[in-house]
Amino acid sequence: MEHFSYTVKNQEGEVLKGTIEAESKNALVQHLQAKDFIILSINKIRKKTKTKKGKVSTDDLVVFSRQLTTLIESGIPAVEALGILEDQIENPYFKGVIASVLRDVKEGTSFSKALMKYPHVFPEIYLSMVEAAEISGNLPEVLNRVSVYLEKSSALRKKVKSALYYPTAIVIMAIVITGFLMFKVIPTFKQIFESLGGTLPLPTQILIGISDLLTKKETLLIIIGGLGLAGFGFKKYTNTSKGKLNFHRFILKIPLIGELIRKIALANFSRTFATLMRSGVSVIQGLDIVAKTSGNKVIEEAVLKSKKYIQEGQPIYVPLEESGVFPPMVVKMIAVGERSGRLEGMLLKIAQFYEEQTDAMVAGLSSLIEPIIIVFLGVVVGGIVVALFLPILKITEYVGGV
Repeated sequence: MEHFSYTVKNQEGEVLKGTIEAESKNALVQHLQAKDFIILSINKIRKKTKTKKGKVSTDDLVVFSRQLTTLIESGIPAVEALGILEDQIENPYFKGVIASVLRDVKEGTSFSKALMKYPHVFPEIYLSMVEAAEISGNLPEVLNRVSVYLEKSSALRKKVKSALYYPTAIVIMAIVITGFLMFKVIPTFKQIFESLGGTLPLPTQILIGISDLLTKKETLLIIIGGLGLAGFGFKKYTNTSKGKLNFHRFILKIPLIGELIRKIALANFSRTFATLMRSGVSVIQGLDIVAKTSGNKVIEEAVLKSKKYIQEGQPIYVPLEESGVFPPMVVKMIAVGERSGRLEGMLLKIAQFYEEQTDAMVAGLSSLIEPIIIVFLGVVVGGIVVALFLPILKITEYVGGV
């Protein structure tokens, strides 16, 4: 049995509203007509289910888009294709999302509008491209493009993350080893030194002093509290528009790291803009989306500022050049693309160039960071070990002299 809300008019012309349980909509229609009611509207009442927000990975989204493209290109209607995919999706939350989208589409809602109910699942570029595709009638082609875009963006993020795994592991190991030496090994050696008597070498005194300071509960509370307050203050500041802009501007000025982030942001800007334009999204709407997906507040501000000038009729490259954020090569290629009518192609070439530059820079940074961290680890741990063994060597010399 299903629940329906209805609006009817009786023989006296009075409008009546209510809810009723029936086996189907047709059965309810027959029931109301048998009572000589004039039916104005009948709507099915959905049961509200509390669904926890789940996680849908980029890979899940890419596979869904690829499969939907294949099914639609094979001549299967979109509604039937969504039903087939709903049965095949393994992610329980994503399965529920597609089931909801399918219900909306069956009731007459457009595919893009149904997807817009889940902005945490489908990124803005995905929604805008699907909306443009429905207008132009080339949904399979656009779904294929957005799949390629998501794959490229995901691959770029994965390369950067994977390059940071090894240095991060070494840093964590250095912290653990240093902590173990400071909190366990040095106090033990301190007791030995005190039992032997005599004056300790300066490096050993400094090391024991640091260990004594760190092992005090008051010191630990101050350090933890200070780090917590600093982290909280930093997060509050960077959550503001001005704070985030200043922080991102500072990051871009960091040697090597800033250049890498700039290249990643430019690659995202170019590929996103090209994909949107090729899919029929307007330049102004495209710039709004590009600004949000650039990943850097400085570039976002520059793009949004450029949009105002473009609305006034200026070419795209002029405000981008005046912003000072975009390298001359990017500005010149965009200018050539505008003049020749091949802006999409130029943007894709820029994206490919900066993606290759990013790959090379990530590999170079990994090779550079590894020896630096190893040297740092050797100096810190080696320095602690030397400071601990200096008194022992001194005692040995005395014993040998005797």
